[in-house]
Amino acid sequence: MKLAQIYYQNRLYVAEVVDDDLIPFNFEGDMISLMREDHYPEKIESLLIPIHSATFLPPILRPSKIIAIGLNYLDHATEGSKEIPKTPLVFTKFSNSLTGHNQNICWDQSITNQVDYEAELAIIIGDMTKNCSVEKANEAIFGYTCANDISARDLQFGDGQWVRGKSLDTFCPLGPWISTKDTVSPQALDIQCRVNGQIMQQSNTQKMIFSVHELVSFLSNHFTLFPGDVILTGTPDGVGAFRKPPVYLKHGDTVEVEIETIGCLSNTTIVNV
Repeated sequence: MKLAQIYYQNRLYVAEVVDDDLIPFNFEGDMISLMREDHYPEKIESLLIPIHSATFLPPILRPSKIIAIGLNYLDHATEGSKEIPKTPLVFTKFSNSLTGHNQNICWDQSITNQVDYEAELAIIIGDMTKNCSVEKANEAIFGYTCANDISARDLQFGDGQWVRGKSLDTFCPLGPWISTKDTVSPQALDIQCRVNGQIMQQSNTQKMIFSVHELVSFLSNHFTLFPGDVILTGTPDGVGAFRKPPVYLKHGDTVEVEIETIGCLSNTTIVNV
């Protein structure tokens, strides 16, 4: 099942994606509220919303945490001349960075002029989880979505830590929807990033250093995971900062993150001069 969070006719809906349409649930609440229900509510079958008519919100609006993992693909660590991590390299992005499918990625030129893309598989946690084993990690997961870990490299590298450069407004596009875990094989997914139609990153999630289940277990053994928490699992090689010469996003670019069986997240860049 694919579940989207949308705004349509002045109302927020959680809806199932069926072919090219969205069928909303008869439910007053957001995606995290839906996760806490014992069963899915009835759908409003009479309200068939064409995908192109809806405004897509991030599939999670108010997570308690957005956790991100650095250097989780061997080729990406190698391209940046970084040491291969022995344990997951954890950082965070603030929730103000969230934006949805077909929404703009925006930044001020006075703040940064080295903005980069990072295609990532995102895990959505479904149940409160603490100290779970790798073998039990799948029980904590609600589903998966596409993420773009947008990064201001001049801030990231200049600060010597990553939070500011990763957390500017709109710097965490997420979506277009969540594919529930029963429909996804998380370690066998083709993942691709395109900028203006040109392939910049192309890999497969089987190349992760730490698997999805290893990440959930590791993180839950350090802090409690709550329903709606988002875990970005790392990006493969091909990012702009490590190209020769570097390639950074510019005003009017279209950036797409596509992950097999999940969907395609698309955003346009807006640079405020």
